[in-house]
Amino acid sequence: MTAIDPAVSGARIPPAPHVGDLPAGPRNAITDVPGVTVGHCTLADGACQTGVTVIRPHAGNVYTDKVPAAATVLNGFGKSIGLVQVDELGVMETPIALTNTFSVGAVAQAQIREAIAANPEIGRRWPTVNPLVFECNDGFLNDIQAMAVQEAHYAAALAASGVDVAQGAVGAGRGMSSFGLKGGIGTASRVAGGYTVGALVLSNFGTPESLILAGQPLGAKLAARLKQDATPEKGSIIMIIATDAPLDSRQLRRLSLRAGAGLARTGSVFGHGSGDIALAFSTAYTVPHLADVPMPAIPMVHESRLDPLFRAAADSVEAAIVCALWHAEAVEGRDGHRRHALRDLLQDLTA
Repeated sequence: MTAIDPAVSGARIPPAPHVGDLPAGPRNAITDVPGVTVGHCTLADGACQTGVTVIRPHAGNVYTDKVPAAATVLNGFGKSIGLVQVDELGVMETPIALTNTFSVGAVAQAQIREAIAANPEIGRRWPTVNPLVFECNDGFLNDIQAMAVQEAHYAAALAASGVDVAQGAVGAGRGMSSFGLKGGIGTASRVAGGYTVGALVLSNFGTPESLILAGQPLGAKLAARLKQDATPEKGSIIMIIATDAPLDSRQLRRLSLRAGAGLARTGSVFGHGSGDIALAFSTAYTVPHLADVPMPAIPMVHESRLDPLFRAAADSVEAAIVCALWHAEAVEGRDGHRRHALRDLLQDLTA
């Protein structure tokens, strides 16, 4: 299977429209949050248009130095793995992986193997590990039944992680569609209240007639341009939010819920057939696996000072969705199915 270099994707593309009034971080990416890195492995070969994206919360051992986290399920039409334990314990203990629906098992197994290699006592003296994999269905462009994603592709994405994030039709976003257009990976960041909030989305949702782009309602023109009648929402979106603000898991769940505000601004109503899931984590501290290692004792942000972070989360998620559309190139895949790139149609839509 051909793997393409994500570093070349999005080259020479002008910046996407800025969303909101808050300033972006220097990269306008989730990697503006210190310690966070992202890697892709992209498969693009005829009917195979898919891949894996990995988000590392820090460069160390995530199993022994767990990361506070929490999730919100806005609409649960999805097949993710690992959310039950995150909800119960308020931490994640592997990097976050994104892929297509039928590849969740292969990627989870790769995460387990990677964790065991770094921590041989997992499943022996130590408890088992909780893999964390999110998915969207890329079956319109990708031959999802081929189950092309293998453990080696997760390892490649993990090894490729860095602070410069390719966007659009790369990694897990290679075969994804949004608003009848090419979707995929998008990322953005906002600075507020002295902290950075960054978002990365796997965008695979939206009907053409509902598109709102950076405040501009373009849905009617887009539906007419694509000659598509109104259809039920059958897509999904995964929204990952990172921050360097010291928040506990309960506060992070509140932060993750605000991803829904950013999602709604793009025209989504979290439709019946859509899997809309948000996870938020903090890099301000880690939680030790071993009981003889002292627990962190740091002051958390006061509840009355969370509003700037809520606003930054909503803005960065909306901006990340815009970036996914903005950076994605047209892709042709399974059975000649094709998705146009937003940029190729933008002049018609804004005339």
